[in-house]
Amino acid sequence: METGLGTGLGYGIRKSIVHPGKGNLPLYPDGTKVTFHYKCSRCDEDQTVIEDTKKVKKPMELLTGKSFKFELWENALKTMRPEEVSDFVCEPQHLASYPPVEAKLRAFRHGKKIEEEKHCCGMAQVHQSGLGYDDLDSLMNGPVPLRFTMEVVSVEEPGQHRLEAWAMNDEQKKAVLPQLREEGNRLYKKGDYEKAAEKYAEALGCLENLLLHEKPNSSEWLDLDGDKIPFLLNFAQCKLHMKEYYQVIEHTTTVLEKEDDNVKALYRRAKAHAACWNFREARQDFAEAMKLDSKLTGAIRKELAVIEEAEKAKDAEDKTKMQGLFAK
Repeated sequence: METGLGTGLGYGIRKSIVHPGKGNLPLYPDGTKVTFHYKCSRCDEDQTVIEDTKKVKKPMELLTGKSFKFELWENALKTMRPEEVSDFVCEPQHLASYPPVEAKLRAFRHGKKIEEEKHCCGMAQVHQSGLGYDDLDSLMNGPVPLRFTMEVVSVEEPGQHRLEAWAMNDEQKKAVLPQLREEGNRLYKKGDYEKAAEKYAEALGCLENLLLHEKPNSSEWLDLDGDKIPFLLNFAQCKLHMKEYYQVIEHTTTVLEKEDDNVKALYRRAKAHAACWNFREARQDFAEAMKLDSKLTGAIRKELAVIEEAEKAKDAEDKTKMQGLFAK
């Protein structure tokens, strides 16, 4: 392992090159998109792993010069060549922002809504209430040195990539929506439901950001809020194929809060409820969908027959379990 010299990262950060990568060191002008994997681990005897993007099969993307909240990553990446792998051992004084940043990244990976800090005392509140992850709370309460093993997957200079939603201005966000919908639909037709869902989610992120700039319930706000519905429905359909049923229920419910007679939302939520064994809720949604669109009667009757069989199987299973319990 070669030790990297002259990296300019400052006292308390030590770089060791595992694999030197290819080509020259990029200039990394502001707006460069860096795609990379990272593994964060404690510097203990067991090298306890805190996070590893290769395990979740989702590399991280960072846009330089955009004030990323964990500055250490951007500074470290700027010392790396494409396909380089390096270790960065960092002392606690550089790591105060890592746990809350990692908590948000985990929430994002699991499709949870990320709440922005609204008060200047946000960090104090985090210390009191915690981040929702025991390992990250432990780092907040007792900072220790950490090792970041980073691998640069690709480096794209400005103009070589499409901006992320958060880096676009309002006009760019509006302009990219049809493109994201088209890309999502194309991926869906190919059966790549995961990537299609990512496109629809990106579009929803653009719309959520645009909504922040409008007065709630104004005509502009209502138009943008309505534009979310087809993306929510498409996202839910992808998640239905991926068997992520609670996300289907969550996003179709959001649609029904806006349009209580949306047949697609009712039908997809009913199927998700049935898959979760929420048979009463499934029947209610199927009945409402059939009432609104009689063309679905045949398909819904088949779904109801499946529910009836599933209920019988569940009742038989429960009865067997009870008999076994009393037999002991």
